[in-house]
Order: sequence, then structure tokens, then C-alpha cells
Amino acid sequence: MNAPSSSSYRSQRSVNDVTQKNVQAMRKLDDLAKTNRSFADRIAEFVANFCGSIVFVWIHVALFAAWITWNVLPELPRFDPYPFTFLTLCVSLEAIFLSSFILIAQNYEMRVSERRSQLDLQINLLSEQENTKMLQLLEAIARQVGAPVEDRELRALEEATRPEALARQIEEAYRQEGGSGPHSGRKKP
Repeated sequence: MNAPSSSSYRSQRSVNDVTQKNVQAMRKLDDLAKTNRSFADRIAEFVANFCGSIVFVWIHVALFAAWITWNVLPELPRFDPYPFTFLTLCVSLEAIFLSSFILIAQNYEMRVSERRSQLDLQINLLSEQENTKMLQLLEAIARQVGAPVEDRELRALEEATRPEALARQIEEAYRQEGGSGPHSGRKKP
């Protein structure tokens, strides 16, 4: 996939043009992720999508109703009399396979989500670095024109953000709240 050139982003005429370019770029990333799926991921997605549909529910309602009706009517030969042991076996086997397919589909979605989160993190870090540099440049311009720039908050914002320090602060905040949070119960490495 070709990355859009910086000049194509600068040549946009409106916010709508810029957001449209961004939406198209994200769509291309999604399409690329879909084309790189394994056969198992494709099958699992198909099965999970079908099992999450109302058609799946109605098919099961019809099959269970037919099965039970066939096996309770006295004039028909019973192949699975009450308490429907064979039906229970079939449903249990189906549940095992369906849960496996759904877990495979969820694992794939989790991998895609993790890649998106990493992309988002990298873009945010880049934006933070750009903002820090802009603050430094604005301070230099302010000094050049003689404007006062003594501000402790500005000094703090001009420092580079250290993601590992932020992660430690977040963990410490959750620990202080009584262990609730994203990594509660984990020992510190």
C-alpha cells in the first residue's frame, strides 16, 4: 500500500477533504488486514457471523421443534425418546465447535485491534513530539519578540513525554485505588 504523500495532505481544501483522505487510508488498512487472513480465520469469521444471525436461531428453533415433535408423537417411530439424549449430545458437540470458531474469530479481531492500538499509540506519540517541538519554537519566537515566557506549566509541557513513566504512573494509581484496574493482581517485574 502506498502511503499518501505529505503534499497530498497539504493540498486539501477543507476539513472534509482531509477526513475523507484519512477514512480512505483506514479503509485501505482494513482491506489489507482482510486480505492477509488465514483460511482458518476466514472460516471462523463466516461461522461466527452466521451463528450470530437470526437465521441461525430460526433454523435451530425449527430443527429442535421438529426433533422433539417427532420423538413425542406416539404414531411416529422414536429414534431419540424423552429425555432426548441424542439431541443433547448433538447440541453439546455443536456448542464445542461453535465456541471454538467464535474464539478463533475473536482472537483474529483482537490481533487486528492490537495493531490498530499500536498505530494509534504511534500517531499519538508523534503528535506529542510535534506539539512539544511547536511549544519550543513558539517560546523561541516569543523570546525573539520580547514576550514574557516564564511559565512552569509551559516548561513541563516542553519536556518529552516518556511513555514508560506514564505507564508506571497509571499502574501506581490503580494500586493506590485498591488493586482495581487493567493489571490488578500482577506482580511488578
